[in-house]
Amino acid sequence: MKDSANPPRLKYLLRLREVFHQFRYSISYVEALPQLTFLGLIVGVAAGLVIALFRLCIEFPLGWLLPAGPESFELLDLAQRWGLLGAGALALLLLLLVAGKSHRQVSVGHVLDRLYNYQGHLPATNWYVQFVGGVISVISGQSVGREGPAIHLGAGVASRCARWLKLPNNSRFTLIGCGVASAISASFNTPLAGVIFAMEVILMEYTLVGFVPVILASFSGAAVAQIVFGGSPLLQIEQHSQMLTLLELPLMLVMGLVIACAGAGFIAVHIRTLRLLHWPIAVRLLLATLFTATLAWPVPEIMGLGYDTLDAAVAGKLAAQTLLIVGVAKLISSAAVIALGVPGGIIGPTLIIGACLGGAVGTIAQGLYPTAIAEPGFYVIIGMAGMMAAALNAPMAALVAALELTYNPHMIFPSMLVIVIACLVTRNVFNYQGVFIEQLRVTGRDLDFRPALQVLKKTGIANVLNTNLLVTRRRFNYEEAKQLLAGHPEWLVFEAHDDQSRDKTALRAADLATFF
Repeated sequence: MKDSANPPRLKYLLRLREVFHQFRYSISYVEALPQLTFLGLIVGVAAGLVIALFRLCIEFPLGWLLPAGPESFELLDLAQRWGLLGAGALALLLLLLVAGKSHRQVSVGHVLDRLYNYQGHLPATNWYVQFVGGVISVISGQSVGREGPAIHLGAGVASRCARWLKLPNNSRFTLIGCGVASAISASFNTPLAGVIFAMEVILMEYTLVGFVPVILASFSGAAVAQIVFGGSPLLQIEQHSQMLTLLELPLMLVMGLVIACAGAGFIAVHIRTLRLLHWPIAVRLLLATLFTATLAWPVPEIMGLGYDTLDAAVAGKLAAQTLLIVGVAKLISSAAVIALGVPGGIIGPTLIIGACLGGAVGTIAQGLYPTAIAEPGFYVIIGMAGMMAAALNAPMAALVAALELTYNPHMIFPSMLVIVIACLVTRNVFNYQGVFIEQLRVTGRDLDFRPALQVLKKTGIANVLNTNLLVTRRRFNYEEAKQLLAGHPEWLVFEAHDDQSRDKTALRAADLATFF
C-alpha cells in the first residue's frame, strides 16, 4: 500500500516543483506585474511582522525601566541616565566586537549601498546587528530613531525572501522597495508615506511595475501594525488649524530658510564625524556615550526617540527657548552619535529637530501677532516636514507624511512652500544632496547610477535570453539537415565528438540554410 501511494505523491511534488520553476522564470520578464504583486504581499506581511516584533522589543523594556512610560527619560535622575547609557554602550560594544568590522554597516545607507552596488544582496549578519543594536540603542537612551533600523530590517526581509525562493536578481530591486514601504508603514501607520519614501529615497524612480507591488506591501505592513498596536497614528497628532491669512507666507519663507540651515548643519556634523571611523569601535562608542550623557545633563529631552517632546510641542506646552535648545541639542547629538557607530536611525531625529524649530518659529510669531497667526502646533508639523525633506532629500515623502500624520489637508499648501525652500537652499547653497548620499560619498561607497548598468540590473536573463535553439550531433546528412531546419530554429548547438568533453559549438541556422 505504501509503495502504491508514493508514485502519485511524487508526481504531485514534481508538478509543484515545475510550477514553482515556471513562476521564478516568469519573474525575469519586465511585465511580471501579477507575480511581483503576489511576492510584494508576502514581503509586506513578513516585514510588518518583523517591525512589530522590533517595536515590541523596544516598548516593553522601556515601559518596565522608565517611571512613566517608554518616553519618560526626563524623569530619571543624572546617575540613572549615565548608568543606562553606560550599560547600553557596553552591550553595543560586545555586539559589534562579536559581529566583526565587516558586519557593522547598518541602516538606510547600507541598504542603498547593497541595492545599487551589490544587486540587493543584504548580509544576514548585518541584519541581526541592526535588530539587536537598534533595540539596545533606543532602550539605553541614545539620541537615535528606530525608523532607519526598520528600513534596514524591511529590506533585509525582502532580500532573504528572494534568496530563499531563489528569485532572479532583477526582482530584488522591487522587493526591497516593498520591504522598505512595509517597514515605514508599520512604524508610523502611514501607508501612503511608506510607498512614496520607498519610491523616492530607495528605488529613486516611479514605475507601474514598481508602484503596484509596493502599494500592496505598504498596505500589508500597516495592516499588521494596526492588528498589533491599534489603528491610531504612532505620533498621536490630531487635526490642527490652518493659516489664518496669506500674510503668514513670509513666515513660511523664514521657516524654510531656518530649516534649510538646520538640515545642512545636521548633514555637516554627521559627515565630519564620519571621518573618525578609523578610530577603534570601543573609543567611538565611549565618545558617543559621553557626548550624549553630557548634552542630556541640561537637556534630557534628547534621549530616546523623543516623540513625547513632539507631542508636547504640538500641544503648545513648550516655550520657544526650550524648543530651540532641544532642537539644536538633538541636531548635534543625533548627527554625531550615529556617525560614531551607534546603530540607530536618522529619520526620527530629523522629525524631532524640525518639529522643535518649526514650533519655535510659530511660538515667536504668535507672541508678536497673537490674533493673526495660526497656533504653534501648525508650525510644528510644517517644520517637521521641511526638515525631513531637506535632510533626507525626500520632499514628496515628507509632504505625504505630514498629511497622513495630521489628517489635515490645510497642511499641504504651506508645507509645499517650506519644503521647496528648504530643499533648494540645502542642495544649491550648501551643496548637500541628502544625508544618505553624503554619508555614502564620505565613506567611499558612491552609488553607481550609470543608465546602462541600472537597466541591466532590472533585466532578468530570461527576459533577453534566446531559447529558440536546437541541440544536435555534429555529423548529419542533407535530409537530416532539412529536418533540423524545418522547425525554424535560430541557433543550432552541436555536441562534442567525445562524450567526455562538454564543449559545444553554436551555428546560426540561417548560415546552415544558406550553405545548403
